[in-house]
Amino acid sequence: MHKKELVLLTQAESLERLLHRLPEHHPQRQFLQIELYRSAAGKRGEDRLARKLVEFSPEENYRFMQNVCLSLGEWKIQIDGLLLTERGAIIMESKNISGQLYFDNQTSEFSRTDLEGIRTVMEDPTTQLNKNIRFLTKFFKLHKINLPIKGIVVFTSKQCEFIAKPQNNTVCKTYQLIDYLFNILNSFPDLATHPHLSKIEKILQKHHSPYKRIPLCQLYTIAFSELRTGIYCATCKNHQMIRKNRCGWVCELCKSVDPLALETTVQEYFSLVHTHISNKQLRQFCNIDSSFVASRLLATFDFEAAGALRNRTYQLKNKN
Repeated sequence: MHKKELVLLTQAESLERLLHRLPEHHPQRQFLQIELYRSAAGKRGEDRLARKLVEFSPEENYRFMQNVCLSLGEWKIQIDGLLLTERGAIIMESKNISGQLYFDNQTSEFSRTDLEGIRTVMEDPTTQLNKNIRFLTKFFKLHKINLPIKGIVVFTSKQCEFIAKPQNNTVCKTYQLIDYLFNILNSFPDLATHPHLSKIEKILQKHHSPYKRIPLCQLYTIAFSELRTGIYCATCKNHQMIRKNRCGWVCELCKSVDPLALETTVQEYFSLVHTHISNKQLRQFCNIDSSFVASRLLATFDFEAAGALRNRTYQLKNKN
């Protein structure tokens, strides 16, 4: 029997599902809605950056990599976009921040003034960019990659306005990105030999080490008892799907049919509750009465199993 492979839901999907499982008046609901907005906005910004790169067409070879996660011991970084060219590497940090943006070159502070005129001091995104440049410089040196590195912060919100830019870093809006990239490329010194970009890309892929995501209930200290249980209906957003042998899962409320309802609900469990699941925990989360049925359902997934008999637990397979 072919077993189904599962992966975690995206951060935005996980937050959305968590909100659906919490009571309307949960004390963390407003905070989680803000977290969902930020996560979704960040993803939209990264997508805008990637779409803009379609216009980038230099004469030389190049590679573009997204969401590059690397580590050197305990030092871990995540790069939104990395452009590898025959002249140099360009780190791109994507920020979806709206409003009037002000970089104070005397105090090294960054602030945003929103549409209501409220000023908020925020973490300067060029600081993160500089950290990533230092990391990648060390990483390239360790792996004998002779490629200079520069960086740029791309503000992807359509409702942002620069009041003052930083003196020592390059920042731009999405529509300006291509011109800025060519300016950075032209600033790189000529290299004696052209680097093998495919080899560099393979080294980066080999050492890719994505962050281990913490289930959201653990991250935000939400007890399992606070969650609505049951199998999620993507149509009416309730949790009253029941199993029908011929057509899969049917919602008792809206009568929608979804053959993948159990799969997405198990994905929810790993994204929200815990990194391991047992027969009992599946029954509790999905409102399944029979331990025999739960065992049969668990057997349909391609899990890593540990323990025996009643103590057996399952977890997602590590694909790295």
